[in-house]
Amino acid sequence: MERGRQARVTRYAAPAAFLAAVTIAVLLVRSALHSSSPTGPAATTTASTTASTTPHVRPGYYRLHAGETISDVALRFHTTVERLLALNPRIKPTELRVGQRIRVR
Repeated sequence: MERGRQARVTRYAAPAAFLAAVTIAVLLVRSALHSSSPTGPAATTTASTTASTTPHVRPGYYRLHAGETISDVALRFHTTVERLLALNPRIKPTELRVGQRIRVR
């Protein structure tokens, strides 16, 4: 009876260890890609160029998906509902339609 249990543990231990290792690797790579503090020469170059020039920002638009609210869009684009309403004076938050295009910046 003990031999059957050992065979099951041996059979499932390797794939479980492999999946755990892959999950950890993915999480490490993902956290490295999403780190918010750049380091090295690129950080100093970016800081000096953005301080001396003002970039021209084109208006951005977003098409609404099913079930989205104006607050969902505000969260997605890191802004406020008030800002979105100021950019879109003709929209009514209670009458949004799927596929409707709204200005987000």
